[in-house]
Amino acid sequence: MGNSTSRLYSVLAKTLSSGAVSQHQDCLEQLDPARLDPIDPKDLLEECQIVLQKRPPRYQRHFVNLKKNTASNHRPIRVMQWNILAQALGEGKDNFVQCPMEALKWEERKCLILEEILAYKPDILCLQEVDHYFDTFEPLLSRLGYQCTFFPKPWSPCLDVEQNNGPDGCALFFLKDRFQLINSANIRLTAMKLKTNQVAIAQTLKCNETGRLFCIAVTHLKARTGWERFRSAQGCDLLQNLKNITQGANIPLIICGDFNAEPTEEVYREFSNSSLNLNSAYKLLSPDGQSEPPYTTWKIRPSGECRHTLDYIWYSQHALNVNSALGLLTEEQIGPNRLPSFNYPSDHLSLVCDFSFNQDPDRLL
Repeated sequence: MGNSTSRLYSVLAKTLSSGAVSQHQDCLEQLDPARLDPIDPKDLLEECQIVLQKRPPRYQRHFVNLKKNTASNHRPIRVMQWNILAQALGEGKDNFVQCPMEALKWEERKCLILEEILAYKPDILCLQEVDHYFDTFEPLLSRLGYQCTFFPKPWSPCLDVEQNNGPDGCALFFLKDRFQLINSANIRLTAMKLKTNQVAIAQTLKCNETGRLFCIAVTHLKARTGWERFRSAQGCDLLQNLKNITQGANIPLIICGDFNAEPTEEVYREFSNSSLNLNSAYKLLSPDGQSEPPYTTWKIRPSGECRHTLDYIWYSQHALNVNSALGLLTEEQIGPNRLPSFNYPSDHLSLVCDFSFNQDPDRLL
């Protein structure tokens, strides 16, 4: 192992601690990205694989080409959406009865998360349930060339768990060599005029290659059955904020999120019928292009087995093209014990899409 890789391993090891928030501020000072060299992603991937060498092989997923004879002279923009499962919730509250506690150890689970991110190399990464932002994701991803933003929930359920790592929240990362940040907004969602515990980040970026502006947003709506109207109200609030940010849909938009809502819910219909002219990218994987995947999360809790479609990548369908999308895991790959597992670090599947700008700038959004 070379000197640069040895130094990287030392930095990776420093991110494995799971103490209180105050300890992570000390860690942040030690790992100030401005004082550290960039990381070669191949070196980081190698270190993750060393940590994971006793785990079973990871699942193989493949991209599905969705291009419709739309030629583009520019590199596509790869967007990754993922609820990574907050560590405090995975170990302390979610109670995955078929998942061994050994599989949830942060020292290895974080490497599974990083391995998946490194495998797909997103230009933009949108995460939910991030409770190791300051000691893991920000220090490492900033050294991989990402600009990083985090917005925690005001009353995160992680704080109710002993030996937690601070609040969870949404995080947004984009490659600085591909995009320039024009505007950033942290949004605390409202419902029935009340401020809620759910949040969103919306950033307007300029693509360095094309000069085109677009808005990327990440959110995580309220969970659980019985809160359908609440989610609907949160969705309306988010759409209104995004209408203002995109100047009434003059700027193309991509929205990533765990909506905690099946396609049958009102909030899904609000996004489908919005004046922002949005479509759900993963519908394009279906034979008719009209149906969502059968699941994006699959777990077993004491109350029983839960298989739902809750995660989405919405996009301005007239301004953007979906070139390809990452296929989902099959039931056979997931296995009878479902998610998370020794093979896969979260109870939610990651979604990854390649986007390109429509070549007709005058076409309506």
